[in-house]
Amino acid sequence: MDHYLLALFNSARSGEVLVKQIAETINLSSKQTRRKLTQWQKEGWLTFHSGIGRGNVSRLHWTKDVEEAYEKLFLAKIESYSIEEISKLLLLNWSPETKQRLMNVFQSKFGFHQEDSDSLIIPRHYRFLTFHPLKAADVHSANIVANVYNRVVALNEDNTVTPELAHSWELTETKLTLYLRKDVHFHDGSILKAEDVVQSYQRMKQAHEYTELWRPITKISSPSPLVVEIDFSDGCTYILQLLSMIPASIYKEVHEQIIGTGSFYIAEDSEERTILCASKQYFRERPLLDNVEFIQVSKEFGAMYYGANESENVGTFEVESDSGFGIVVMNPFRQSDIARKEVRDYIHMLIDQNRQQVSQVHPRITENTSGCLIGYSKPYSMPKIKKPHMTDPLKMKVVSYAKDVSWWLKGILEQGGLAVEIEEISFQDAVNKDRFNLDADLFVHGEIFELNQSFSYFFFLKNAFSPLHKLTQTDLKLKGLIERYNDLHFEHWIDHHLHIEDYLIKNSLCIPLYFSKRQIPFSINLMNVEIKHFGYVDLAKLWMKSKK
Repeated sequence: MDHYLLALFNSARSGEVLVKQIAETINLSSKQTRRKLTQWQKEGWLTFHSGIGRGNVSRLHWTKDVEEAYEKLFLAKIESYSIEEISKLLLLNWSPETKQRLMNVFQSKFGFHQEDSDSLIIPRHYRFLTFHPLKAADVHSANIVANVYNRVVALNEDNTVTPELAHSWELTETKLTLYLRKDVHFHDGSILKAEDVVQSYQRMKQAHEYTELWRPITKISSPSPLVVEIDFSDGCTYILQLLSMIPASIYKEVHEQIIGTGSFYIAEDSEERTILCASKQYFRERPLLDNVEFIQVSKEFGAMYYGANESENVGTFEVESDSGFGIVVMNPFRQSDIARKEVRDYIHMLIDQNRQQVSQVHPRITENTSGCLIGYSKPYSMPKIKKPHMTDPLKMKVVSYAKDVSWWLKGILEQGGLAVEIEEISFQDAVNKDRFNLDADLFVHGEIFELNQSFSYFFFLKNAFSPLHKLTQTDLKLKGLIERYNDLHFEHWIDHHLHIEDYLIKNSLCIPLYFSKRQIPFSINLMNVEIKHFGYVDLAKLWMKSKK
């Protein structure tokens, strides 16, 4: 199927045309476009009569219904083509009605397959940015990392710490001693050693994104086999919580590849799909699924999971997953109007007056009138103030995932008399190039906490991926407040979180905007659906009940 031909068919009807307009439509040069038109005419799709002279109108006449023919071809190939081949065809420029029909047919290709192996096939809209624990700054990548690697300990939602690669530990005010499990296999068959843990922590400590988190740590060593010692002479009240983080995953580097010990390993990664295979030597209970395949699909494709042989009328149940919260971040360190508190307060007031409307932007979000700490943050309101004098338009960055909310915010600010200039950037650039956000006066940021809310908020403030990182380095009052965590025991952190959040809100630096939820439908035959890291399903626990 020729995607250029389909794109032209759905954008140009029979009649007068300009070659230049056709070229712009299908994104080819005029010379390439004329070659394509000649080819399509020979194939019998159309007739094309070129106008004589520059700017003269040509005539195009369709002799066949391209979309109808391609739809028949799609349906003829759906059983013989692989899922990834079919998913690529769905990315063509179909009309909305045809695309919906094709997706309904394609939906049955997704879900659980039980043939020679048990496989769960999951649609994905974007390719994973990374599988490296130290680089997984987005939740999609972090979810994969959580399944491919292990940490020495796990921090639970209720603040308890449980063992993973460590079977036990001893903790004093200045040292943590970890005792590792025996005979833990990496995915290449080698055995986990204490040196692997030491090297993983050294790499995390040296990564600039996590330098501040590791600052209290003075020494990481292995005095004997399967024993790791971490020294912190001035204390580190959060050492166990630090080692539970996704970036603190244990891995080894072999021939420029990173290898983990997790319940799944990465068997394939391409533009079309990513395949996770169960590790048969996993030191814990082996996953009941043999494979999990993430297949690239268009954005319109839904996230419903059911068996390949189940009808579309199969019973389903919905699992609510937390998709985090949205905030408006101000950059007062810029040499612009945003450095003035009265400007930030006025923006804050406009948001507060219109925040209840944000749920109209997307059905998954609801207004947040309190803060980021669910169950602890207190509601607040902003007093009315006059519009301050502005010297320049506000500069606002827009990331793809927050596009709708960002344009809504732009409208709110403009209604309040503020001029706003918008620049859209890709999600990948927003994650990997923090300079984009530093060049903005304000932007909307979405955040999802991993599992434990208290430590996640601390990590949100401290890591260099954070949208607040530059602010925490330039605002001396805020910097001092964050340094106090070193002297507070973990169980007392919530009160300090609230103190910092109050400072950010009162100074109009970080403004709560929305909470986000998603309802994910699952087949009633898919068992043990549990939400774990970053609101995603724990793949290691899933299994499929046999149909009667």
